[in-house]
Amino acid sequence: MPYVEVLAPQVPSQRKAALARSVTDGLMSAFGVGAETVTLYFLPIAADDYAHAGALGGQDAGQRILLKVHAFRRSEAERRAAAIALTRGVCSAYGVPGDDVAVYFLDRDKNEVSHNAKLASD
Repeated sequence: MPYVEVLAPQVPSQRKAALARSVTDGLMSAFGVGAETVTLYFLPIAADDYAHAGALGGQDAGQRILLKVHAFRRSEAERRAAAIALTRGVCSAYGVPGDDVAVYFLDRDKNEVSHNAKLASD
């Protein structure tokens, strides 16, 4: 943990690999974790699977990209550093402005996370 869900348009594998490295490095730096704890899930969202301000995405509208970061509770400073690193990585990998990137932190206490049927708090 952390786990990151990337909801974004489909891009070539090399761009996803660049984002994976960037996000991993950013979280390692911001949260003080090792690479082996960071996992990304790419969830491709087609233009007709996205709407903003009541309009279905597509030709004229840019598509916002959402990153959901599932992690143990961190300080505001750590989340801020992670948000900066992750936003920069998305902008670089997807060629979008920062205004089109949202990072949501879904903090969890250790008693709310289980791996191999064991709570992290155990």
